[in-house]
Amino acid sequence: MRILGIVCDTHDTGVAVLEEGLPALVLEEERLNREKHTQKFPHLSLEAAFSQLKLGIGDIDVITTPWDTRELRRTFTKAVLGHLPSSLALLWPGAHAAQDSGIVLLTLWLKLELRRRLGIARLPSVVQVGHHDAHAAIFFVSPFEEAAVLVMDGYGDVSATSAYVGCGNRLECCWRGKFFDSLGMLYTLVTHHLGFKTFEEGTVMALAAYGGGTYVAKFRDVVHLQEGGQFSLNRDYLRHDRYGEMRPFTRKFLETFGPPRDRDEPVGDRHRDLAYALQTTIEETVVHVVRGLSAAHSSRNLCLTGGVALNCVANTRILSDTDYQRVWVPPCASDTGAPLGSALWHYHQTLAHARRTVLTHPFYGIAYGDGEIRSALDRAGLSYQRLGDQELIAVVARSIAEGRIVGWFQGRFEMGPRALGNRSILADARDPQMKDRLNARIKQREPFRPFAPVVLAEHAAEFFEIDQSDPFMTMAPRVRTEKAHLIPAAVHVDGTARIQTVDRSANPRYYRLIEEFARRTGIPIILNTSFNHREPIVASPADAVACYLRTGMDLLVLGDFVAVRPASGGIGENIKEYATA
Repeated sequence: MRILGIVCDTHDTGVAVLEEGLPALVLEEERLNREKHTQKFPHLSLEAAFSQLKLGIGDIDVITTPWDTRELRRTFTKAVLGHLPSSLALLWPGAHAAQDSGIVLLTLWLKLELRRRLGIARLPSVVQVGHHDAHAAIFFVSPFEEAAVLVMDGYGDVSATSAYVGCGNRLECCWRGKFFDSLGMLYTLVTHHLGFKTFEEGTVMALAAYGGGTYVAKFRDVVHLQEGGQFSLNRDYLRHDRYGEMRPFTRKFLETFGPPRDRDEPVGDRHRDLAYALQTTIEETVVHVVRGLSAAHSSRNLCLTGGVALNCVANTRILSDTDYQRVWVPPCASDTGAPLGSALWHYHQTLAHARRTVLTHPFYGIAYGDGEIRSALDRAGLSYQRLGDQELIAVVARSIAEGRIVGWFQGRFEMGPRALGNRSILADARDPQMKDRLNARIKQREPFRPFAPVVLAEHAAEFFEIDQSDPFMTMAPRVRTEKAHLIPAAVHVDGTARIQTVDRSANPRYYRLIEEFARRTGIPIILNTSFNHREPIVASPADAVACYLRTGMDLLVLGDFVAVRPASGGIGENIKEYATA
């Protein structure tokens, strides 16, 4: 059985193909059309999926979508009728409460688009899966046979928070929160108030570490904690249930926390302190919800998913401040994983098939061949050499140890919003100036945003206060005090680091690179950031070459091929000699 999951009419459009319960391919349209968080129909992803897997639409048995439009219509109608006439503002096309209200016609739109683009009249059946059901279904590829599952995001089709219990190939929904009591939307609204855009919530999370407690006590009144792990947002401060994003805050909010910041206005102490208050309250609320779930259900395993699960600092609080023994967050916790989740839900929950696999790596994108790599390098006029595996590892490890910045492009690209070792920019975490160098020469982003350390799995507890693996960069534990001076470029101002643990079996070449770097330096850690510059993470060799040419990276590694800037110095024309010197 082949199932095609698809998102086509909201942010982060994309597709996933499930073959006999096994993920075959997961693609986000933004990687191919180069438009971040695109809402465009994923025609490039469809074409690539069919080409990569050598399939046609006739080979697909079922199409799934991660939205239940009937439930969404009910929710949306109730929201609009709830506070007339002011709630008519929710009909504004950009209102998050409507989830880009065209979704209510999703099935009809999807069928029309597929027929038009594929040139066929007959399609496989289209099955709608509830949005939070699709998120929760990631449990079916988790490492747990049984677990509690918590979904928290901006909005689903019924609620913003849902709790499930999973066992084997079954999931049972325990409870759902109210639609407008949304931690995800609260974070987004305050992100806008602080002068940042939607999907820049991670920037605010980073900014929070620089803030103080000025507003914490007052902000706690914005979120009311209730018995049993429930919570509600205080409408004395918020009116997003009436006006959406047009006028989400009341006069009381503005009088308490100040006016909104213009995007080009300098970030001041008030903004930092408000970010700190927001982050603190979100962490406390998440821990409260998780404790309620823990008290009601016996499992000591937790799957956490939905957009709020990208908050790695809150995730770490769950590990340290609740009695869950293992917490697992997938690499595609946001809506980037919704197409895969909808397919998994249908295969396991609806059709009752047994579980087939565990998600041990995120590499379900497209791989590119040597011919495509050579062509991209040749078109750019770059000189390069092809190296054997041992030589390549030696060149890159030595280059990083000597302070060079490396563009690292290998195999299939990652699913989800983070670069996890196949589309990464790598550097030396030992260099206290490396963060500033990466920003000046490549990333050009806010100076308060940290970069992530990548550590060999068996050494993680040696450097960080964590006792479980984290292959998908979903936790931000504290760096051990006695180790922080060894990796200064990786330590955030609050003493934490958003880590990725690397296991040999999950990514052998990446592991060997870090292992060789450790052999040379004694430090089993390198610095990793996404291979991009104000754009989606690169997908193709041509994307990587273009990014390399317009930034200040020293080396470009595409598969087995290495290109070096003449100005990088020290390597010389014969890269193989440099590897063995």
